[in-house]
Amino acid sequence: MNKLIFLKVYALVFFFSVAINAQQTVLVHSIQEFNTAVSEAKPGTNIVLANGVWQDAELLFEGEGSVSKPIKLSAEEKGKVTLEGQSYLQIAGSYLHVEGLVFKNGYTPTNEVISFRKNNKTLAYHSRLSECVIDNYSNPERHEQDSWVALYGKNNRVDHNHFEGKGNRGVTLIVRLNSKESIENNHTIEGNYFGPRQNLGSNGGETLRVGTSHFSMEKSKTIVQGNYFDRCDGEHEIISNKCDQTTFKNNVFFESIGTLTMRHGDETWVEGNVFLGNRKRNTGGIRVINGQQTVKNNYGYGLTGYRFRGALVVMNGVPNSPLNRYFQVEDAVIENNVFVNSDHVQLCAGSDDERSATPLNSTFKNNTFYLDKESELVTVYDDISGIEFDNNRTNFPINPNMTEGFKVKKMSLVKDRHGLLMPKIGRKIISPDLADVLPSKENTGTSFYSKEDKRIAFESGKTHTVSAGVNTLFDAIKNSKPGDILELNESLPYELTKLPLIKHPLTIRATSGTNPMILWEKKAAFDIVNGGELRLKGLSFDGENAPDGSGNAVIRTSKYSMNKNYSLRIEDCAFNNLDVNHSFDVISIYKNTFADEIHIENSTFNNITGHVMALDRETDDVGIYNAEFVTLINNKFTNIQGTVLSLHRGGKDESTFGPFLYLDHCTLENVGFGSRNKYQTALSLYGVQDIVIKNSVFTNTKNIKMHLVVGEPIVNVSNIQMDQAGQIEVSGDQKYTLGKVFTKETNPSDLIGTDNAPLGVRINK
Repeated sequence: MNKLIFLKVYALVFFFSVAINAQQTVLVHSIQEFNTAVSEAKPGTNIVLANGVWQDAELLFEGEGSVSKPIKLSAEEKGKVTLEGQSYLQIAGSYLHVEGLVFKNGYTPTNEVISFRKNNKTLAYHSRLSECVIDNYSNPERHEQDSWVALYGKNNRVDHNHFEGKGNRGVTLIVRLNSKESIENNHTIEGNYFGPRQNLGSNGGETLRVGTSHFSMEKSKTIVQGNYFDRCDGEHEIISNKCDQTTFKNNVFFESIGTLTMRHGDETWVEGNVFLGNRKRNTGGIRVINGQQTVKNNYGYGLTGYRFRGALVVMNGVPNSPLNRYFQVEDAVIENNVFVNSDHVQLCAGSDDERSATPLNSTFKNNTFYLDKESELVTVYDDISGIEFDNNRTNFPINPNMTEGFKVKKMSLVKDRHGLLMPKIGRKIISPDLADVLPSKENTGTSFYSKEDKRIAFESGKTHTVSAGVNTLFDAIKNSKPGDILELNESLPYELTKLPLIKHPLTIRATSGTNPMILWEKKAAFDIVNGGELRLKGLSFDGENAPDGSGNAVIRTSKYSMNKNYSLRIEDCAFNNLDVNHSFDVISIYKNTFADEIHIENSTFNNITGHVMALDRETDDVGIYNAEFVTLINNKFTNIQGTVLSLHRGGKDESTFGPFLYLDHCTLENVGFGSRNKYQTALSLYGVQDIVIKNSVFTNTKNIKMHLVVGEPIVNVSNIQMDQAGQIEVSGDQKYTLGKVFTKETNPSDLIGTDNAPLGVRINK
C-alpha cells in the first residue's frame, strides 16, 4: 500500500515537472505566437524562435524575469534563425536574455536594429545580449543613419556577439546616457567580434560610441573589455568615448584605421589594449582629450597614422570649451606603454587659434618606443611644459628638441608569450602588463558564424575567354561570378548595344598580343552598381558609337546610393575620341558612392570633351567625399577639354582621412580649355589631404588649383615641368603643412605666377 502511494506521488510529481518544463520552453513559429508567448512569459520561460527566415519581424521582447530565472529569447538552432527584410528587436524590462539570433539580408526601418528599450520610459535593466549576429544589415541609403545595437537602462551586458559589415552612416554599437535612468549604467561590453567596417568617407562611422557630447559630463561606468576589432575602418574614431568614467581594457585592434578616442568626458581608463597596425596605412592607437585620463600598459605595433590618428596623440583643448569641442588635457597619466615601429606620437595636436589650451599637470613616464630606423617620432605643436616626462626609453633620438625625460638605449626585439614583438634592453624584456589571454578572432564573437573575409579579390575566380562580336561581352558579364576574369582574345571590336551592370568584382583584360576595341551604344559602356568592382587591362575604348547627346561616359557608378565601397583599376588601356557631343567623361560618378581606390596606370587619354574624372558630387561641404585613394602613374592625357581630375572634399569636419592623390610620371598636354570646364583648371584639388605630384610635364594646360582646408594637408610637388602652361595656385583658410616643396612661411599667393614658382617646379613660357 505504501509502495502504491509512493508510486502515485512520484507519478504526480513527474507529471507536474514535465508540465512546468513545458511551460518554460515555448517554441514559436510566427509573430502572433511570439507575442502570445511574451505576454504569458514568467521568470524562467524560454521563448524559442523556430528555425527559418523571419521576414519583416518586429519583435518586442518585454517582461520581468529574476536573477535566478531570467526570461530568455533564443533560436531553435544557433545560426538557423535569421531575421531579414525590415526586422528589428526591442528589449524592455528586467532580467531578459537574448541569444543566438542572426540579422542579415535587410535593414532596420527604425533607428536601431536591437534596442534595449521599448520607448523613452520603458528601458532594459539587468539584461543580456549574447551570441547574436548582425551581418551587413545596412540601409541601402549610404548616409541614412541608424545604429545596430543601442544600450539604454542599467546593468546590461552585450557579450560574444558578431557585428560585421555596416555600410551606412551610424554607430555600430552605442551606449546612450540621454536620461537619468541610463546614467551610471554599469554596462559590460565583452568578448564581442567587431568585424570589418569599410571607410564611410564621412563622419558617423564609429564602431563603438559611449555617450554623446550633450551628456558628456555624466558618468557612464561602462566597461569595454576583451573585444576584438578587426579592420574597423569607418572613420578617425574607431571608439569614441563621450562621457565620464568609462573603462577600455584588454581589447585588441587589428589593422583598424583610426584611434580609440577620449573625445569628451573625464576619468577614462585605457589599459592593456593591443593595437596591431602591421604597417597598414592610417592605423592609429590612442587619442587623449579632457581631464583625468589614464593610459597605461597598452601596446602598439606598426601604427602608421599621422596627426589625429597617430600611435599616441595628446590634444590641445579650447579655452572654456563648449560641450561639442575640445576640453583641455589635465591630470593625464600616460605610463608603461610600449610602441614598436609606430610612426607618430603627437603632442599638443590640433594646436591653432581656437585650440590653444595646452596640457596641464600631466605625466608621461616609463613608456618605451622602438624604431627600426631613426626618425622624428615625436611631433610637438605647442607648449609641452604642462607634461612631465620621466624615464621614457627609445633606441633612437625621437626629437632633437626633446632630451629631458627620454633615455636612448640599445634595444633588440623578442617575442613575448603572446607572440608580440617587445623591446629588450640587455636581458630585460620591456613589456606592458597584458592579460593572460588576449582576445582573438577565434575566442570572440560566436562559435557558429563564419569570420571568413567576405570581400572577393580581383582575379580570384575563373577565367573565361570571350570572342569578339555584338553583346558577347555583355553576355559574359551577365553570366560571370565574383572574382572572374573575362579574357578578350581578338583584336576586333567588341560591341555593346546593351548596358552591362558590374555587380561584383570583375576583371576584363586582353589576351597577350591582342588589342581588343570596346564600342558601345548606350550612355555608358559599364555601370558599376552596389557590390561591383572593376579592373580593366590592355583594352581600347572608342566613343564613335556612343549616342549623340551630352553627358556620355565610359564608366559610371550607379545613380542610386551605394552602401558598398568599390575599387576601379585601369591598366594599359587607351581612351580615344570621346567627342560625339560635349561633356563626354571617362569616369562619371554619382552622389552617395565611394571608391576605396581609383588606380590608373600606363594608359592614354586623347580627344575628350568632358573630364577624365570628376570626383566632385559631394558639394554640400559637410565632410563627405567620393574617393579615398586616387593614383595616376605613367599616363598621357592629350586634348582634354575638361579636367584630368576634379577631387572635392568640402567642409571642416576632421573625422575622415582622405582624399589622397598620387600623380607620378604623367604628361598633360592641351588640358582644361573647354568652355564647359567650370573649374577652368587642369587639376582641381579641393580639400585633398595628401597630395603628391612629381616627375610630370604640363604643356599648354590650365592652372593646377589646390584649396587646402581641414587640419594639416600635406603637399609634395617635385620635378614638375610646366611648358606654356598655367600656374600652381594654392589657397586655403586653415593651417597646413606643405611637404619639402612648399614651406609654412610661403604665402599661397606667392605660388601664383612665373616669377614665384615653387622649388621643384620649372615653368617655361
